[in-house]
Parts: sequence; C-alpha cells; structure tokens
Amino acid sequence: MTGLDVDALAALVQERPAIGAVRLVTVDGYSGAGKTRLSGRLARALGRVPTVHLDFFYPGWDGLAAVVPLAVAWVAEPLVAGESARWRRYDWSADRFAEWHETPWAPVVVLEGCGAGSAALRPFTSTAVWVETPEAQREERLRARRDWTRYAPHRARWVAQEEALFWAERPLEHADVVVDNRAEIPRGASRNRQGGG
Repeated sequence: MTGLDVDALAALVQERPAIGAVRLVTVDGYSGAGKTRLSGRLARALGRVPTVHLDFFYPGWDGLAAVVPLAVAWVAEPLVAGESARWRRYDWSADRFAEWHETPWAPVVVLEGCGAGSAALRPFTSTAVWVETPEAQREERLRARRDWTRYAPHRARWVAQEEALFWAERPLEHADVVVDNRAEIPRGASRNRQGGG
C-alpha cells in the first residue's frame, strides 16, 4: 500500500476476521517511521477505536524485547477474551512500573509500537501492519521531536535493539499490509514521548 490511504486500510481491517472477540490491529516499524500518526488516523477512520501505545510500558531503554510478553499478557490475551486490557505505565524517571491503566474492550483495537508485530503477538492479531520509511527520513523525524535531547543519548542502544528484534521476529515478512510512509509528517504533529518506539 503506497502512501497513507487510511480509508483503504480501515476497510481492509474491517474485512479481516476477528481473533476471538476482537480485531486486533498491530502497527510496527522502526522508530520515526510514523507509526503513531498512522495509528491515530487509522483509529479515527475506524470510528475512534481504542489505541494502546507500547511507548507507555516499554520497561526502560533496554526493554524493547521485554515489552512483547507484557503486550501479550496485558493487552492481547484479555482483548481476545472480550475483556479490557490492563497495563502498567513505566515511570522513566523512577525506572520502575507505576500505576495501572485500562483500555476498554472494543470490536477493533489498535496496538502500536516497535515490537507490535512480534511472533508472540501474531496468534492474537487480525491485521498486522508494517510502516516502511527510509532511514534518513526516520532520523529527520526523530530529531524534530520535542524530546529529542532526552532520547538522543539512548538512540544507539535503541537502534541495536530494533535491529536485533526485527531480525529475529521478521515483522515485515509477516505483515498483512506494508504502508509506504514517505509522506511528510508535519513537525507540530509529533507528540512528547519517553520511549524509543
């Protein structure tokens, strides 16, 4: 799928079979690929469905792979069973998990972030989306973020984790849809983030 044809993507999501009680849509890709913006647009096109951002519970700067089993237990398994997802926010300042949050069950839920397309999540996934963006454009987008100065010292560590996880998990090869996301994302649209995803 070239560009951000969000209406076509939403139609595809609606056509795909549910897994258990939900159509769980995973949106994966490298940092700076535009996953968050695409997920927001897709959620609106689907009728403002709930979105869970892995950014909120990556367990620290070395926690990319560790988020996958958490996403299975806290998000995917409950949603497939028709229950609300419950996940704990990671407090980056205190370097520990903090309070619990709840994302209510809905017929369609979007799970967004690096690692969302991992093998452990695939049995629960109705539609797997990979967001493809050239490396130079990803870097430009990352440097435009409001939190770049906080993220920059950890960038190399996060890149190494992305490369290792994506090499092992092959989310691009298992994606139902690959979105060519070279379209420009306005700088004002970037949100303040803690994690690298």
